[in-house]
Amino acid sequence: MTDQDFDYVRKLLRERCALVLEPGKEYLVETRLSPIVRQLNLASLSDLVARVRSEPANGLVEQIVEAMVTTETSFFRDRVPFEEIRKHVLPSLIERRHKERALRIWCAACATGQEPYSLAILIKEHFPELARWDIQLLASDLSRQVLARAAEGRYNQIEANRGLPATLLVKYFEQHGTTWQLRADVRGMVAFREINLDRELPALPLMDLVLVRNVMIYFDVDTKKAILGRMARVLRKDGYLLLGGAETTYNLDASFRRVEQLKTAFYQLAD
Repeated sequence: MTDQDFDYVRKLLRERCALVLEPGKEYLVETRLSPIVRQLNLASLSDLVARVRSEPANGLVEQIVEAMVTTETSFFRDRVPFEEIRKHVLPSLIERRHKERALRIWCAACATGQEPYSLAILIKEHFPELARWDIQLLASDLSRQVLARAAEGRYNQIEANRGLPATLLVKYFEQHGTTWQLRADVRGMVAFREINLDRELPALPLMDLVLVRNVMIYFDVDTKKAILGRMARVLRKDGYLLLGGAETTYNLDASFRRVEQLKTAFYQLAD
């Protein structure tokens, strides 16, 4: 892959999904795009870039973006945020929403669905009283390919083992050969939708809990500010925003304050 090819891919990703690919990440491009090269029986990545340049409307741009979007995820990832949701965030929201008996939760950049399904399992396992509530659990991503996988709720043995206790695997999944699929009632708790966080959001209800974890680390400062501004507009005044452990609103959006009594990166709208 030439420097010109790498620069073209960098520019493409920046324009389509605001992903910032730093110099030195040529190896990542080669790793992620090589399967497309093989699928099309091309000789090299340079041939792939040449085809995209000559035929921009042939669907290859979308394939490249989907291949490059990071989809690293696991069930109950990092453990502590989910403990905080179970012990503090959901009990607090349940107390404040007891008259409405409704909760709205959004997992942005959900990849193949482990995060929203972890929340669905957590709710079923620890909050049986919510079975009588109106719970809307939205999960979104910009990749149609990963959303299709997420909606199916089917995982191989390695994916199923990552972060998921054996007791929950047996309780909430059905085994089909070498794969495990979530029970239909758990899958039915999550609605999947294509949303690009770098664009204006579609009409959404005000959210009680929004998870945007390990996403903004790939964006530049202006994009981070824009995304946080959109989150502020869709979050209820006493709702919670959860970022990744290496992410912050500090020096980006003064409308948020960190919830200091919680161990991880939860934020609420400032007074």
